[in-house]
Amino acid sequence: MPTPQVEVIFDQGTSTFTYVVYEAAGSECAIVDSVLDYDPVAGHTSTAAADRVIAFVRAKNLKVQWLLETHAHADHISAAPYLRRQLGGAIAIGDQIRVVQGVFKKVFNLESEFLLDGAQFDHLFAADEIFYIGKLRAQALHVPGHTPADMAYLVEQETAFVGDTLFMPDLGSARCDFPGGSASSLYRSVRRLLALPPATQLFVCHDYPPPGREPAHVATVAEQCAKNIHVRDGISESEFIAMRTRRDASLGLPTLMLPSIQLNICAGVLPAPEKNGVSYLKIPLNLTL
Repeated sequence: MPTPQVEVIFDQGTSTFTYVVYEAAGSECAIVDSVLDYDPVAGHTSTAAADRVIAFVRAKNLKVQWLLETHAHADHISAAPYLRRQLGGAIAIGDQIRVVQGVFKKVFNLESEFLLDGAQFDHLFAADEIFYIGKLRAQALHVPGHTPADMAYLVEQETAFVGDTLFMPDLGSARCDFPGGSASSLYRSVRRLLALPPATQLFVCHDYPPPGREPAHVATVAEQCAKNIHVRDGISESEFIAMRTRRDASLGLPTLMLPSIQLNICAGVLPAPEKNGVSYLKIPLNLTL
C-alpha cells in the first residue's frame, strides 16, 4: 500500500493550513484548501500564499491532479483557479455545495444566470465517493454540520483532511450557526471521524492557538477522542448541541466571510470585469445572516 506524503504550508494571515498530498517526487498530487491573499481594506488580491504551494510542487516535480476544497470557506478565498492556471488539476468539492449555493444566491441576490448545479467546479464528490491521487486511494467522506457540503478526504485509511469539522483538541470544533449549519449534524460527523482507527492522523484546516502554543495542524483519532474539549469520548450529543449553541451565539462573523463565501461558491473564480476593466464584489447592507 503506498504511503501518502504531506507537505504543510501555513498562511499566517488567515490561520489556514494548505496541504499538498503525494506519494513521492514526480508523482501525482492533490492540493487541499488553498489560499488567495486578500486585503479587505484595499480590496486587493495577491498570490504569495499560493506561490509557496507552486514552488513546492515544482521543486518536487509533482503533477497536480486535484485541487480539493473541504467546503466553501468563510474565512479565506480559495486560490484554486490561480493554481489550476499555473499547474493544472481539477477543482473539486462535495456535491452538497448546490445547497450552499442556493442559500447564498439569496443572500447576495446573485443574477439569475448564477447556476445552482455546482457547474462552477470541475468535479462534485458524492458522499463517500472513492477517487485516486495517482496510486493513493482516497475517499470523500461527507461530514456536514459546519456547512451542508463539508467533506473530509481520507487517504489510504491513515490520513484524513478534515477541514473545519474538527480543530486541534484544545480548540474543539467549528461553529454551526452559518446558514445551513447544524450542531447535531456536526456531532454525528465528528463521531464518524473518531470511529476511524486510533492512529489515523486528522489534519485540520485552521488553528487559532492559545497563548504559549505554536500553530499545530495534526492530531490522531486517539488524541481527539481523549482530549478534544468539545467532542471527546463521553460527551453526549445533547451536551455538545447545548455548548455549541451557546458558544455560537457569542461569535461575530469572520472578517472575510462576505467576500470569501461570495467567491468560494463559485470555485474561487473572480467576477468578470465590468466595462471599466474592474471586478466587483457585492456586500449586503443591514442583512442578518
